[in-house]
Amino acid sequence: MDMAKAHADSIETVPLVSTAASSQVLSVQVRKRFADGFELNSEFTIPSGITIVFGASGAGKTTLLDCIAGLTVPDAAQIAIGSQILVDDAQGINLAVRFRRVGYVFQDLALFPHLSVDKNIQYGLAAMDENAKRLRTDAILESFRIPQLRGRKPAEISGGERQRVALARALVTEPCILLLDEPLAALDAPTKSKIIDDLRAWNQAHRIPILYVTHSRDEVFALGERVLVLENGRIIAQGTPHEVMTAPRQETVAQLAGFENIFDATVLAAHPDRGTMTCQIVGSSVELETPLVRSEVGSVLRVGIRAGDILLATVAPAGLSARNVIQGRIVSLAQRDVMVVGKIDCGVEIEVHLTLAARDSLHLQPGREVWLVLKTHSCHLMAN
Repeated sequence: MDMAKAHADSIETVPLVSTAASSQVLSVQVRKRFADGFELNSEFTIPSGITIVFGASGAGKTTLLDCIAGLTVPDAAQIAIGSQILVDDAQGINLAVRFRRVGYVFQDLALFPHLSVDKNIQYGLAAMDENAKRLRTDAILESFRIPQLRGRKPAEISGGERQRVALARALVTEPCILLLDEPLAALDAPTKSKIIDDLRAWNQAHRIPILYVTHSRDEVFALGERVLVLENGRIIAQGTPHEVMTAPRQETVAQLAGFENIFDATVLAAHPDRGTMTCQIVGSSVELETPLVRSEVGSVLRVGIRAGDILLATVAPAGLSARNVIQGRIVSLAQRDVMVVGKIDCGVEIEVHLTLAARDSLHLQPGREVWLVLKTHSCHLMAN
């Protein structure tokens, strides 16, 4: 499918009714099965504002957005925005794409390369008279700080500017819903932040639900008011980013939330007097003191540990409050932007994150003996 044409079809004959100050709720129940056996089967309700749709590649994020927009036909669905029903199998309702008033910004932006910024943005305003079209275009260009680009073509502007144009084109028709499929993924953090600030400012006046697809955990906390976590076509967690990502109950959420180290561990002993228990990582001699949970001695749990919660020492620590001190040897050190990722062999391989200054001041290198220091509450327990 031509993505520029698909986007244009979704806005071409949209009734241009303002949604300003009309806070809406999006309600979705959708099921879609594919020939390869993958099935999207999700249900949620979200208010206006930015909701992150979060999950690994192949989780069904884009399929979910396509079903809402009408670009993919679900096997069964009930989709409504406020009192406006988009799809309801029971009532035999299935609005055509062009009547759904859904703004959609694709991952590749899908701008028409042969049209100027002005003409790209005005594509969905064909039903308006020239004066009204100009006023609407001028307003959205100002909102996204790109009036100086109006005569240029997409190839003549920067990546961040193209993202702004794509957003302006999606929003100039004043849609009821905005769908964003990782449109900012290729941008640097400062550019992305500025664009999101402009989008938030626009939505303060219009108050529509915005679904923002990403698989970057950094964007969840930076951008979202709410988050839906999708795995294999199903929503496995939802709530505020803090609620979902800080204390995840599922291993997939834990991995996506930044628990780089996840191990099977056997419960060796419980210590109710101090609210802890002792667990041994399966396949090793490494023992951890973890928070106490309801689990019998001998049972196997999953333990998640963030790499950034682990301190590293080059001499055996003494007199620390942290109860977990694990001896190991550096396997590798790899710089990732302003962070160093270390792999430590402790009988099992444990990942740690260090600053460049820590690496250099401690003279760290592969083969060096080190000690990992970890507090009890940094060991997050999940069901196996």
